[in-house]
Amino acid sequence: MRWRAFPDRITSFHNHSYTIAQVNKMKLHARVVLVAAWVVALPAALLAQETSSGKERPLAFRTAIELALKNSATTGLSQADLQRARSVVRQTKDVFLPQMVLGSGLGASYGFPLSLEGAAPSIFNVNFQGALFNMAQRNYIKAAKSDVQVTAAQNADRRNDVIMETAMDYVQLDLLDSSLTIQKEQQQSAQKFQDIVAQRIQAGLDSDVEGTRAKLAGARTRLDIAQTQAAADQLRLRLSQLTGLPVTAIQTSTETIPEMPPVAQDQDLPGEALKNSPVVKVADAAAQAKAFRAQAERKQLYPAIDFVGQYAVLARFNNYDEFFRKFQRHNVTAGIAIRFPFLNPVQRAAADAAQADAAKSRKEAQTVKEQVSTETLKLQRSVEQLAAAREVAQLEHQLAQSDIESTHAKIESGAASIKDEENARVAEHERYTAYLNSSFELDRAQIQLMRQIGQLEAWALGPPKR
Repeated sequence: MRWRAFPDRITSFHNHSYTIAQVNKMKLHARVVLVAAWVVALPAALLAQETSSGKERPLAFRTAIELALKNSATTGLSQADLQRARSVVRQTKDVFLPQMVLGSGLGASYGFPLSLEGAAPSIFNVNFQGALFNMAQRNYIKAAKSDVQVTAAQNADRRNDVIMETAMDYVQLDLLDSSLTIQKEQQQSAQKFQDIVAQRIQAGLDSDVEGTRAKLAGARTRLDIAQTQAAADQLRLRLSQLTGLPVTAIQTSTETIPEMPPVAQDQDLPGEALKNSPVVKVADAAAQAKAFRAQAERKQLYPAIDFVGQYAVLARFNNYDEFFRKFQRHNVTAGIAIRFPFLNPVQRAAADAAQADAAKSRKEAQTVKEQVSTETLKLQRSVEQLAAAREVAQLEHQLAQSDIESTHAKIESGAASIKDEENARVAEHERYTAYLNSSFELDRAQIQLMRQIGQLEAWALGPPKR
């Protein structure tokens, strides 16, 4: 009986083993599915992590400039203006190409076939005309090309406007962020100082007046922080509008700001500005365009030759066969039209007015050159003065920091009071604020100078600090 029962147990064991194998297989499939799902979800998770970390990354200076140029509305306006100026050039050139007009002059005739709009009545007609020799039109073409140069220089000036505004806002925001960091440290020091004074008042060592002074120092620090934060928020919002990025993504990076190029006081920067300034180029090109137009108005009194022709299909119901010896349905006339202006006082007056306008434009261009030279020299000299002022502010700040350390040492030895340390800290804060202001004034003058001499874009899109 035992041996008979054993095969049944074996069969039951095999069935049980088969069930466990199925379970293990199902678990294996589940693990494979989980691993596949994890592999599929991993790139999305990494992308989300990179995106979230990208939001925390600071905005590089060059990236801000590029985004501002791309996002600026003046870019689209500049392209439209340039396209329009180039279209005007093609329009003035196309006068020398034949212009063909197809039409019909259908009409019934009673008696002699009179003309309809200057042409004989016809079933179908073709008129074509093109300039062969026109000295005035050639000057109009030159004037249109000068207008293209004017538009291109204006677009460059607009581009410099965007670059300068973005660069100044970025540099100032970077300075304000640095200032906020120092001011928050000063706020912590002011709070510690206020606690110390409160303890001394409780111990009877200081009067309540000293406590009020300590509170005043803390209140001044909070006021400075609020003012700095407000200015930084405004600049951050403006940079957000310029770049098209959210406000939270506007975080500056000092390392990405390019080094300011050195300014040599013996260098002829006014002469360089006259060569590279877009404002000067606009004035010169505008004066040249008006000069070409004045020449064109004067040359309207010169002879001109046009190539003209006409083809017409005539009909008998216009009575051609009654008044002419022979009727011909298809007719062609081609030749040249020569004009010799002999007496045209109106055109002479227009030429004189255009000549006066051109003379005025030349004077305006000269005035613009003088202004650019004067402003460039003024900026060149102010850079030297502001650099010296920044150096003075930096040294004064270093001395103020040394005064705090020496005052602290005197307090430990009993030769000074906490009030002296408070005064030293206030002086150090004022010196640091003056240093930041002088640094920004110097940077602003250098940026304006680079714009005058045509080096702003090369600097802004150049390599960062090393």
